Amino acid sequence: MVFRAKIDSFFIFIMSITILVLSGVLLIPLFTDKTRTMLDTVIVFSLLIISVGFITWSVFSIKYVFYDDYLLVKGGPFRSRILYQEITKVSPTKDIYTGYRLLSSKSGIEIFYKSGTLGSVKISPKENELFLSELKKRCPNVIIQES
Repeated sequence: MVFRAKIDSFFIFIMSITILVLSGVLLIPLFTDKTRTMLDTVIVFSLLIISVGFITWSVFSIKYVFYDDYLLVKGGPFRSRILYQEITKVSPTKDIYTGYRLLSSKSGIEIFYKSGTLGSVKISPKENELFLSELKKRCPNVIIQES
């Protein structure tokens, strides 16, 4: 079963600002430099396309997949395989700025698990109640805290 990430307008705003700042940082020096060569232009535009592509891929490909033995949380090149028996607790979170997170919304849930480097991952499934129901089926001992 596959769940896509909820994407809210705040997150789209933040990503747009990030891409605009990145574009400005790369393009303004390029266009103000009178000694630039064609190679400089190609390199800068290549860096810009790769950077924007990476950000877009990482943000808009976030999904959470239930497999038989584990939950796969992935976005772009970032992936976490969380065994169901390792999951200890799930709680709502609005703290999207710290910790390990693969989410694209201001409100999400935090999954605590034993084998995680940081001990938890923050996610934002579009169908939150259905996601929690499926998680409870596959991991009956999990403690689910309500908001």
